[in-house]
Amino acid sequence: MDAGAWDEIRTAAQASPYPVELLAADPDRASSCLARLGITTNSWLGAIVAHTGGVLVDHGWLRVLGSGVNGLPEVGSIIDRTLGLLIVGHDVLGGQFAWVPPAAGAPPTIHFFAPDTLSWLDTELGYAAWLDAVFAGSLTQVYDTLRWPGWENEVSALAFDEGIHTYPPPSTVEGEDLSKVSRKAVPIAELCEFHHELARQLR
Repeated sequence: MDAGAWDEIRTAAQASPYPVELLAADPDRASSCLARLGITTNSWLGAIVAHTGGVLVDHGWLRVLGSGVNGLPEVGSIIDRTLGLLIVGHDVLGGQFAWVPPAAGAPPTIHFFAPDTLSWLDTELGYAAWLDAVFAGSLTQVYDTLRWPGWENEVSALAFDEGIHTYPPPSTVEGEDLSKVSRKAVPIAELCEFHHELARQLR
């Protein structure tokens, strides 16, 4: 198994300004996931799947999907079939990161469905560049307006398959300040679907 990409990932994770936890992978589950995706360990995505059940970034605010562990789904188990997106990560508020198949002649990039704008944004970064930016500290800027005092303790206490539902939601004027809204732990799958349903209603 090629160690080049994995060594790069571990080095980037260790240099991160916030906590990064690389969750151990089950070898059989990892091999099966790699085969289904048709990728190799030479890539960062393949290395994450092969070597981790998933990655918890910044106290678990972001969960990068690997081959699955303890309620955290594997890459490929969540696919937005409407848009043809392969979900590779999610945040605790129900935002999602997706690897989008390339257009003709263009490389695939990571897109972000934000829980406050309810729309997909192309980061214009490939998987490796996106994850490297995440490890380097990009989450602090991305989520600057979506955090509240003491969020670290609330997020760290969540199970891997839970997120934080806020009401009013962050996509509303009333829900913009998350320090003043109602917050509770809910299944992350339900939370993601909740935001997508709101988006569909607005459309």
